[in-house]
Parts: sequence; structure tokens; C-alpha cells
Amino acid sequence: MAAEDPSVSGVSGRYATALFELAREEKSVDAVRADLDKFEAMLNESADLKRLVRSPVFSADAQAKALTALLDKVGITGTSAKFLKVLTANRRLFAVADVIRAFRALVAKFKGEATADVTVAEQLSDKNLDALKTALKSVTGKDVALNVKVDPSIIGGLVVKLGSRMVDSSLRTKLNSMKHAMKEAG
Repeated sequence: MAAEDPSVSGVSGRYATALFELAREEKSVDAVRADLDKFEAMLNESADLKRLVRSPVFSADAQAKALTALLDKVGITGTSAKFLKVLTANRRLFAVADVIRAFRALVAKFKGEATADVTVAEQLSDKNLDALKTALKSVTGKDVALNVKVDPSIIGGLVVKLGSRMVDSSLRTKLNSMKHAMKEAG
């Protein structure tokens, strides 16, 4: 399955595929996805957690102790917790965001969902996320899982990539287009 999907390759793809197969066998795909979503949200909100995950300065032991304490505190248990600990023990925790993205792609394919990469200037409310999912479902005819990335440099609007299609309604792109048009006119 992973070989067919270009978004699921390399080290992160192999880990995501292993986790997906295990979760499917245990019939815990939705629970694992929810745990990974929770972990990713914490990763996006905490500079300290990002540093722990990405910095090679921390030993595997130090990462494991900190990660175990964090997972216990937020209630991430079972397969998801074991998996994150395996990533840590194998010194691959730095790739966790890519693994989560690849896992989501596998789940979406398994469930017949489409996956859209969405870049926004600031975090969207649940109401706006639901509206975006509904709009994308009306276009694709499928449920759409969202990979949301916050990038303040786009200033406003959003960029949506769904398969080979991309819609860029970011303010940065509009301003750049106006700048080029003014240069050509002058």
C-alpha cells in the first residue's frame, strides 16, 4: 500500500505503514489517529516540545523520560504511546511530524477519504474547519481529511492543495501579483 502512495515513502513512510498495519489489526485506527492529532497539536503549540523532538542534543533516554511524562499527563496510551516511544528509542522522534502526515494519508486512503494540505495564517476555529471540510466534500464527493499548517507569512487567506489541484488565495500571493503587475505597467 505504501509503495503506491508517493506521500508515504522513506523512513517516515515505513514507520507510518507499520503503525497503520498494527492499528488496523487491533481495530484502533481512529483511536491512534486521534492520539497522533493530539500529539501534533501539542507539538505545534509548544516550542519546548519542538526542541525536545528535533534537537540531537537530548539523549534517547532524556527524550524517552520527557515523552513518557508528557504522554501520561495528556492521556495518550496504548499503541500510540508505544509507537512514539519506539520512535524515540530508535532516535527517529525528529521525523514524528512526517510520520503523522504519512499515517493520515494511509488512513484516508483506507477510509476512502481525500486528504487536503491547508496552509493558513493563523489557527482556524472548529467552525471554520468544518466549513472548509464541507466545501471540499462538495467539490470531491468524498470526506476530506485536513493537514493544517499555520504559516503567518501568508498574511491572510489560505492555500489548499488537494491531490494535484492547488488553490492559493493567500494575501501574500495577491500582493506579489499586484507588485508584478505594477512593475510591468511602469
